[in-house]
Amino acid sequence: MKKDTIHYKNDMAIFELSKLIKNYIDKNTILICVGTDRCIGDSLGPIVGTFLTYKLFPLPVYGSISSPIHALNLIEKVSHIKLLHPTSNILAIDACLGDESSIGEIQFRNLPLHPGKGVGKTLPHVGDTSIIGIVDCNNGDNIFINNTIRLSFIVDMATVITESLFNSLQLNKLKV
Repeated sequence: MKKDTIHYKNDMAIFELSKLIKNYIDKNTILICVGTDRCIGDSLGPIVGTFLTYKLFPLPVYGSISSPIHALNLIEKVSHIKLLHPTSNILAIDACLGDESSIGEIQFRNLPLHPGKGVGKTLPHVGDTSIIGIVDCNNGDNIFINNTIRLSFIVDMATVITESLFNSLQLNKLKV
């Protein structure tokens, strides 16, 4: 398992994350942004999906604020997406919980996303590669509904991820 971590406040975060992503993104890549806008802590994926869509990201993007992919519809939506793109590489994006010292880290992994793992749900893995943003610590109580998670924090992380994805295409000189 390969996992690379960058803190979203790092001045070079966009560039460093772009360098990691560029080796795993091509014309055959689709993005699945997992989460829900009903909970600030779990809205990272849908916000990234919305930003990418608004900025006309040239690869297929699934999961947004208006059309989220979350625990209740994940199996159905991912199955449908795989039917539409049976040979595509899937890059999945989601928020997750971690150690308190890891909050604010964005991790790129060359393995699937494990949605719901941090909150004790058993859901199918999503993607071939994944980007996760650690938005809170897993202290066992009020998981993902912690009122101390600020929307501005999630938007800032989503911005770094969004800009990194666009930059990774430029680094690859990918024309789609």
